[in-house]
Amino acid sequence: MARTVWDSTVGKKTVMAVSGLIMLLYLVVHMIGNLKIFFGAGEFNHYAHWLRTVGEPFMHYEWTLWAVRVVLVLAVVAHAVSAYQLSRRDIKARPTKYVHKKARASYATRTMRWGGIILALFIVWHLLDLTTGTVHSGFESGKPYQNVVDTFSTWYGNTIYIVAMLAVGLHVRHGFWSAAQTLGAGSRTRDRALKTTANALALLLTAGFLAVPVGVMTGVVS
Repeated sequence: MARTVWDSTVGKKTVMAVSGLIMLLYLVVHMIGNLKIFFGAGEFNHYAHWLRTVGEPFMHYEWTLWAVRVVLVLAVVAHAVSAYQLSRRDIKARPTKYVHKKARASYATRTMRWGGIILALFIVWHLLDLTTGTVHSGFESGKPYQNVVDTFSTWYGNTIYIVAMLAVGLHVRHGFWSAAQTLGAGSRTRDRALKTTANALALLLTAGFLAVPVGVMTGVVS
């Protein structure tokens, strides 16, 4: 049954919708955590340490954090694979281009694929920059506040992050509404509310994430 569902277009769209909502929930929580940086190094570093001790003593050190990471990896892989396969299926269904070249979809819709690629590359960069420190020359283990400030004190760190967060906003704007339609939440009476919610979420997440590099660049966070 699982294979039958996965092989169907509806099944792939459902997997894409559910995995997208899981990642959206993570983004909201992650953004709230990031904003703790405005309360100083002590509180931000304490928050980062707390993430590793959630569930103790029942859960061992970092077990909860690793559980969240596994769920996120599975969500990202499921989202990417279903998106790729749906894209290939769409191309096979219409191998020739439309006669009318005028754009019929919103900017966010037309850039979903490129936005997904940008975000996938950014996730790799972000992990290598602020988690492992592989591409971060001034990385200090156990000092997340200092590492964030150091990253956003460079032009390339700011550029990469800002471009990625703008892509997040566009992706969320279309993705939330699309997921609602796939999961049957859409209707004539609810479409406007869903689109308003999608726009609000996209704006909130974009502004919330961009507040950190802007805070560093303006000296509010230092």
